[in-house]
Amino acid sequence: MELLAEAVTRTILLTGDSVERKREEVRTYFHRTFSLYESLFDCITDDDAYYPRPEPLRHPLIFYFGHTAVFFINKLVLGKYLDRRLDERLESMFAIGVDEMSWDDLNEANYDWPSVTDTRAYRRRVRERVDAFIGEMPLGLPITPDSPAWIVLMGIEHERIHLETSSVIMRMLPLDWLQPHPFWSSACPESGPAPENGLLPVAGDTLTLGKPATAATYGWDNEYGSKTVTVQPFRVSRYLVSNDEYLRFVQDGGYQSPQYWTEEGRRWLAFSRATMPRFWLERQGEYYQRNLLQEVPLPLNWPVEVNYLEAKAFCNWKAAQDGSHIRLPTEAEWTLLRNRLDADQPGWARAPGNINLEHFASSCPVDRFAVDGIHDVIGNVWQWTETPIDGFPGFEVHPLYDDFSTPTFDNRHNLFKGGSWISTGNEATRYSRYAFRRHFFQHAGFRYIESDYAEVPVEPVNTYETDELVAQYLEFHYGAEYFGVANYPVACVRTLLARLPGLNKGRALDLGCSVGRASFELALHFGAVDGIDFSARFIQHGFQLKESGQTRFAIPTEGELVEFKETSLHVLGYAEVAHKVEFVQGDACNLKARFGGYDLVFCGNLIDRLYDPSLFLGQVHERLNPGGYLVLTSPYTWLEDYTPKAKWLGGIKVNGENFTTLDGLKALLGGRFELVGQEDIPFVIRETRRKFQHSLAEMTLWKLK
Repeated sequence: MELLAEAVTRTILLTGDSVERKREEVRTYFHRTFSLYESLFDCITDDDAYYPRPEPLRHPLIFYFGHTAVFFINKLVLGKYLDRRLDERLESMFAIGVDEMSWDDLNEANYDWPSVTDTRAYRRRVRERVDAFIGEMPLGLPITPDSPAWIVLMGIEHERIHLETSSVIMRMLPLDWLQPHPFWSSACPESGPAPENGLLPVAGDTLTLGKPATAATYGWDNEYGSKTVTVQPFRVSRYLVSNDEYLRFVQDGGYQSPQYWTEEGRRWLAFSRATMPRFWLERQGEYYQRNLLQEVPLPLNWPVEVNYLEAKAFCNWKAAQDGSHIRLPTEAEWTLLRNRLDADQPGWARAPGNINLEHFASSCPVDRFAVDGIHDVIGNVWQWTETPIDGFPGFEVHPLYDDFSTPTFDNRHNLFKGGSWISTGNEATRYSRYAFRRHFFQHAGFRYIESDYAEVPVEPVNTYETDELVAQYLEFHYGAEYFGVANYPVACVRTLLARLPGLNKGRALDLGCSVGRASFELALHFGAVDGIDFSARFIQHGFQLKESGQTRFAIPTEGELVEFKETSLHVLGYAEVAHKVEFVQGDACNLKARFGGYDLVFCGNLIDRLYDPSLFLGQVHERLNPGGYLVLTSPYTWLEDYTPKAKWLGGIKVNGENFTTLDGLKALLGGRFELVGQEDIPFVIRETRRKFQHSLAEMTLWKLK
């Protein structure tokens, strides 16, 4: 692979003895990542290929082409490192929505995607702007999570993730839309009969999972923290499961035998109608495999590529054949294998596996790379595990990317480990932890283990929210009432409905919906409700309640003591209307164009938490139907932590005189809206068992003229 030296696939160290040399390392890593990503899209011959959805559960390729560039700008703006955007429309359209969907939650939204030419031009502008930022940003060593350089590295490693996910989507495009490329055409030329798999003993051990905070490479939030685990002895397959070994399962009717599949697997089979792995094809009794840029006769000695559900079904089939406890390894069991390999990226002389684009632009035979007799401990394909992803004790989100991991802590996303041939940068390091929904496809396969224990040693994901702030708002929305003060979101909805008897109840927007109670309450009265909030940490609980029917949280009582609580749609009285609510992450000051046509826009305690409330209020009329209503509530607690003082709507002196927020609202909204009502609504927020905030919000009701 001749372009390897230029690709620079290895992540950089956070440490060093020269700030300026480190600055140039960051600059070089940025440009070579940006170029490597664009080179993958150079394989596409026709701009039309950017717009279909060959994987119906993901966006089209045009989204991913723009998304990684937008990410840099959005994070730098969010961190207040940049004071202006490059293109607000693109930075909204390409911002979020990349997590794979479920087959029963297909996103049928229509997007007015930009042209490939415009997206390329935008990428050039981003490259120039980020390059300039790298040159001028304050930089100290080592680089830490609060450093602007960390945000640049976040963007770089994020783009390397999408280098891999985009290549998977390209494997689903018709070959007519793809062309050979001097770098990406370097597929492994070797194939042949598969070696017979076998089991090797692995001694048990006690080990600690988690990346040390002092590690010298960039890490995602879910890598940090620590957890000590005792692993019992087991026997592990010498090789990854090959195409040949999996073919026996296929030919034995595995896809037509529901007893081997989990309940989720059976539902996926009914949806997908799969009869073989996604990248296999069968013609006239012969099997073929689709690789990135070519279709080849099925290479029997390459690893099979399947989702978790298929891997699990194979293990159940093999267990039935052998009369043994065959299953996938847990994260801890895989880590025990990984600990046999001392080398780690970026420090190895050459990758000790088919990883990091250091060997091939494809998989290769399963018997090429061995450690103590076990092949492909890392690389070739990702390896599915039995472990649903969760945060280790000590897990903390990064404040500028709070939704990287937390939406996956839902018992629906399983970890895979070890990286694939195209895993570069952080993905190819020892501590990397990535997870996808169990029906999802990557360049992923599996190995199996045999255990003396029938029960899988996997702890369930802790579904109790313990983040203090999030749990506080869950209690505020769904918990008890204190001191005789009514539940605030419910009181707001009931008050506005009483004050607006002529309100049309078609569609409502709950903007700044937090954990979602007002959205559900509105759904009792409206035909459809969109709940939008900026924070994924908050809005995921609205999703969880809608999808699972319940939510659980732990609220502090005193010191380290907590009280566990739970509620359900049935208890709350929303079970019959929850289907009318859609929760979406979004920025109130930069909403996508599709959010419009509302009869009501409700903003509960939102305006004094916006970075530019005037910008929002100057645009909100565009979201309403003629004669629609805007309802605002707020205690007017202006803080520079949220809103620069120059952008406060009130609570200031103007020409030496007091100027209230209501004065500011009238000045901003009076041209397009008529103020039709005001009312004070009290609320109480519990902090601990003996500490509460008792506040008074003002509700103002505005009718669009």
